[in-house]
Amino acid sequence: MLKAVPFPNPCPTPSPKAHAPYEPYQCTIGEDFMRMAREQLREDDNIRSQALAQFREWIAKHPYIKRCRTDAVFLLRFLRTKKFSVPAACEMLEKYLTIRQLYPAWFRKLDIEDPALEEIVSAGYLVPLLKRDSQGRQVFLSCAGKFDPHRFTSAQMARVHSLICEAFMDDEESQVAGYNYINDESGLAMAHVSLWSLTDIRNMMKCIQNSTPMRHKETHFINLPHYGNRVVEFILTVLNEKLKKRIVLHPTLEDLKRHIDPSILPKEYGGVVPLSEMINQLKIRLRQKRQEILALDDFYIEISKTAANFAGNEDADMDTGVVGSFRKLEVD
Repeated sequence: MLKAVPFPNPCPTPSPKAHAPYEPYQCTIGEDFMRMAREQLREDDNIRSQALAQFREWIAKHPYIKRCRTDAVFLLRFLRTKKFSVPAACEMLEKYLTIRQLYPAWFRKLDIEDPALEEIVSAGYLVPLLKRDSQGRQVFLSCAGKFDPHRFTSAQMARVHSLICEAFMDDEESQVAGYNYINDESGLAMAHVSLWSLTDIRNMMKCIQNSTPMRHKETHFINLPHYGNRVVEFILTVLNEKLKKRIVLHPTLEDLKRHIDPSILPKEYGGVVPLSEMINQLKIRLRQKRQEILALDDFYIEISKTAANFAGNEDADMDTGVVGSFRKLEVD
């Protein structure tokens, strides 16, 4: 039986911007990950220190950002995702703050004590694996069949993803190495697909690709039904070329195991640790970080009309519904 690992105290609730002294950064990652950061992200002590200072100065002077975390670990989410390009990191932070207000049903009230969210988490719909892959990446396993589309909404599905991702985005080794995703679609039904409109899928993909400070390295699909292929094909039209190339469709679980070390998978997939233990560890982590995650709702940015359009609101006329659209696509 694995033991729960204690996590640091949550960050304080964001306060209005002020020129105040910042706590000095203390590196928490091992030498292997630090070497990776140097080689892949150009990160060293000097670049990190300068980038953090510039980032904080930009936030302090930003006319529309009113409340936001400025601690090093939070800002490093964006700097590492953008390989220490300060302008690119600043742009991503703007978008991250904006989507939280444009789409509150997806990105706010991320609370493990919410009965619906806790039930979805307990069912094992989205589970972080306890061991990293061979590249040091955090791996998330999504099981479509464990989400009840007749009881829960697409907004609750999105909030579970947001909740779990927020619980891991301050992990510095994951900031450096990135994240992998395994999607088991064996239980995917048309009822799942019908929860989402084409516009919502498009907007969600834009949020993930442009606004979420995570290094998305690989996305694997297994057991995808034929109508699921149509959904993936649509998603590919939204993603940039880099992310398109990182999506892999596997005909079987055995084929997936040629890309992912089977030992890190749940016991039900040929690994060692039962899925139930992974779920228990996740729930412990979500409760330990509950106040920190809820404090994200205190962030505030004034949104202009231009900013409101970046995530795809101009495509509202596409809102025709996924079920009808993909049924039409199935006709040869």
